[in-house]
Amino acid sequence: MRNKNLVNRWLLAALLMMLSLTFGETVISQSATDSLKNSRHYLPKTDRQYRYTSGYIEENPVPEYSWAPEKAYEDFQDMKYGVRIHWGLYSIIRQEKESWPLLKKTNAEKQAYFDMYKTWNPAGFNANEWMNLFSESGMKMFAFTTKHHEGFSMFDTKTRVKKRVNYLAPGGPVIEDCDLAYSIMESPFKRDIVKELCDAAHKKDIKIDLYYSHPDWYDADFRPYVWHPLQVPSSGTLAVRGKDLAPEGAIESHFGNNGPIMAPDPSPEEVNRMMTRHREQLKELLTNYGKIDMVCLDMWFGPSVWPQLRQTMLELRKIQPNVMFRARGIGNYGDYYTPEGFVPGSKENSQVPWFVIYPLGRTFSYETDPSQHKGAKWIVNNIIDCAAKGGNFMVGIGPDENGKFHPTVLEQLKQAGKWLKVNGASIYATRARESEFWKEGDSIRYTRSKDNKTIYAHCLEWPGEQLVLKTVKPKKGSKVIFMGTNVPVKWKYIEKTGIIISTPASLLNSVPEAERLAFTFKIECN
Repeated sequence: MRNKNLVNRWLLAALLMMLSLTFGETVISQSATDSLKNSRHYLPKTDRQYRYTSGYIEENPVPEYSWAPEKAYEDFQDMKYGVRIHWGLYSIIRQEKESWPLLKKTNAEKQAYFDMYKTWNPAGFNANEWMNLFSESGMKMFAFTTKHHEGFSMFDTKTRVKKRVNYLAPGGPVIEDCDLAYSIMESPFKRDIVKELCDAAHKKDIKIDLYYSHPDWYDADFRPYVWHPLQVPSSGTLAVRGKDLAPEGAIESHFGNNGPIMAPDPSPEEVNRMMTRHREQLKELLTNYGKIDMVCLDMWFGPSVWPQLRQTMLELRKIQPNVMFRARGIGNYGDYYTPEGFVPGSKENSQVPWFVIYPLGRTFSYETDPSQHKGAKWIVNNIIDCAAKGGNFMVGIGPDENGKFHPTVLEQLKQAGKWLKVNGASIYATRARESEFWKEGDSIRYTRSKDNKTIYAHCLEWPGEQLVLKTVKPKKGSKVIFMGTNVPVKWKYIEKTGIIISTPASLLNSVPEAERLAFTFKIECN
């Protein structure tokens, strides 16, 4: 009887499957589509930033929250290449690693650092020059640090800092009252850098990504989150730092021998003032500068203030519904995430859009040593590698104290731009091939057109006299185009071997030497 019931159940399931295939194609397709859309919003469990906050941020956002619409996701994946600019007080002294060394400075050095804004006048800054450079270099977007961890705002914020540290007070550092914006508008420069950059970008149709750090090391109300110079007795529960940061020795590794400075736990009034200022600054960025495509949040707070941060996200989404939020500090409320300082070894294990951020020099701030810039070939190879895996690539650079980029940076970005001018159709608005067909061996990467009719084979090195591709079957009678010269090349297809493309030395020699960064072939397929 049991076996008969099992058979009957199997027959019923088979019948239902047949009926659904016959009459329910639209339902199945819609269900699959909904499943795909949902998978685009859940970060991979292996992402380090996800693990920092997963213990207190709910896996499923509250029902009243909306992610960016599908078109924003599609536009994001079309970009493929952009630039990350770090610029702040640390640039005045050409400090490596942006704000981070501040934590290890002596009290006198901290005070001098925070006071540098009083004399900063970067008269060489020109937003239009920057955008011309980015456009010439083939970049479709730029990200800019509106406020790094140090707390100095590079825009005209109307918010006010009410408490700060006096590091040179008699008897040791003390928290004191103050009333200032702590922004570029209080420097001798007195120009809203973010506004000038956004205005110039809108004219060039370059997408805008505004970086904003959750913590603030100048504002004492923000203690003790994410290694604030002020720590408190309750730091262990307030400033959750995540498993990967190893509670043992985690503080010492960032503060060194000079800190941290112990202070009282923040009062409810201070916490409320902190979260209000944080919210208002983000609202300013999404209200005062026209269309913003992305907001690059950085770091995180902790469980005690997550309800207020969640409310901030709900309010921000209403201001610009189409903006893509970086997921740092907000978990699955984010729209994209950023592998930093590395390119994933294979396709990412998530449908969430991603953007690698990787400095051209040793760090994201101004690189003084020209030999430490990684080169145009490194840029192009990473653009190709990321695109083949379904992601985007953002190269990180920083201007000097006067707003100028290093001559070697200019040279390498423009050289990569020349390659993209010839080969850009194989990168922009392409998609990754299915499954593991994104590569062959170590030196071949693939991208494809959205309609799947064209495959682009990228050779990171010149293949020699012929190029053999095992996983590509060209359309019968079609042309294979070498994009370096935009001319057709000889080819043949053998079922057991694949496509064999003729690549004699004369073909290589037809490409200017400076543009031999990678070699791309356009192949029409069935």
